[in-house]
Amino acid sequence: MKEGWARQQSARFLKSTTIDPRVRLVERFWEFTGQYPWQWTPAEGEAFIAHLRSGKTPIQMSTARTYEVIIGLFMEYLADSRYQWAQVCDERFGEVPQAVFHEGNSVLHTVEYEADPRRRPLTYDEVQALFDAADARPRKIRGQGRKGALAALRDAAVIKSVYAYGTRRTESSRLDLVDLRRNRKAPQFGTCGSLMVRYGKSQKGAPPKRRTVLMVPEMDWAVDVIQEWTTEIRPHFSPGRHPALWVTERVGRLSPRSINAAFVAAREDAGLDEDLDLHCLRHSYITHLTEFGYPARFVQEQAGHSHGATTAIYMGVSNEYRNKLLEVSMKARLGDDWT
Repeated sequence: MKEGWARQQSARFLKSTTIDPRVRLVERFWEFTGQYPWQWTPAEGEAFIAHLRSGKTPIQMSTARTYEVIIGLFMEYLADSRYQWAQVCDERFGEVPQAVFHEGNSVLHTVEYEADPRRRPLTYDEVQALFDAADARPRKIRGQGRKGALAALRDAAVIKSVYAYGTRRTESSRLDLVDLRRNRKAPQFGTCGSLMVRYGKSQKGAPPKRRTVLMVPEMDWAVDVIQEWTTEIRPHFSPGRHPALWVTERVGRLSPRSINAAFVAAREDAGLDEDLDLHCLRHSYITHLTEFGYPARFVQEQAGHSHGATTAIYMGVSNEYRNKLLEVSMKARLGDDWT
């Protein structure tokens, strides 16, 4: 059954990174129940989710839904008459596979955003505090007589570029020098006029999504940061012909985990909320583009979202911005004497 289900997914050109975890989850469910798939009932599914919710690290609602969907897909495969598993099970065991999760016992998609509510955009002051802390780390390291000042300079540049282009950590890690490109409509930004993201987040089983992120005037301070990195600091790492934009001291590609660590170090030095993570810079980018006045469609394309509703989830515009919109609306309706 597992092998057949894996072949079915492979025939749809799903990646092994998608198929293998799905099969492992089915095996995990099988081990939990101690029963075979044709014996599974909704009661086993409910007990499985309840068990995962009661552990030392309870699963999140979104994770529970994912598990329910995956197990549901496996049961749909078994119940599909084209594969004859129901017929075989009925003949051999007098039982047939049935739906384990249904509308009455599964997580309903009732809200748009189910991630940690503590994840939010940084304010402009928090962004500045983060950058100031990142810039201070090289001096701090030199003052302590330790190695790592060059890496700290790189980390500061990485953090700033993540915010300036709104990239994810994996996207940032996979960038090459050639991905920095000119924008003929904005020649003043030089080679930083646009950024080709070739390893964007993909849907399950699909290849990476590509997009081009344009440098916006409000982020033009990042041009000097990136050019300083590529022309003055990066050569000190002796990268040779390595294509990566962000390289390590051992001339490797900077990993997503290392980019995370750079953010955490700067966040701690800045005294910011420990619940803020690297992805909050992407939330900040999307929010601030909106506050700068860019159209929703432009922001969506910059972020690489397929749907505008996804982009909206990332936004957390300030009260000041909303009050400005209110002021403009009131003046348009009532004139300058509305106050």
